[in-house]
Amino acid sequence: VQLQASGGGLVQPGGSLRLSCAASGRTFSSYHMGWFRQAPGKEREFVATISWGAGSTRYADSLKGRFTISRDNAKNTMYLQMNSLKPEDTAVYYCAAGVVLITEPQYYDYWGQGTQVTVSS
Repeated sequence: VQLQASGGGLVQPGGSLRLSCAASGRTFSSYHMGWFRQAPGKEREFVATISWGAGSTRYADSLKGRFTISRDNAKNTMYLQMNSLKPEDTAVYYCAAGVVLITEPQYYDYWGQGTQVTVSS
């Protein structure tokens, strides 16, 4: 499966963005999906994950209540709604697909190219 992340941009603190991850191929619904982010000089970190049927989601503890992950298997697309954004949310956001519902990035098999999110006034 090929993944294409989009929706990033520059937003003021307290603002919102919705990221999308479009998948090609006919097997999107077979994969668990995840969002990760990487800030300059830092390791890639887990943001959220969603099971293949959207019945299970997990979030990084620091992001609970502000970020919401969802997916539409009919559209082969996953989303990340980000609210109340903070400067520390600035990073490149990556979407990923895998067969294990897990928070560690090394277990994901396919990755999108990333989309830049910058939170600044």
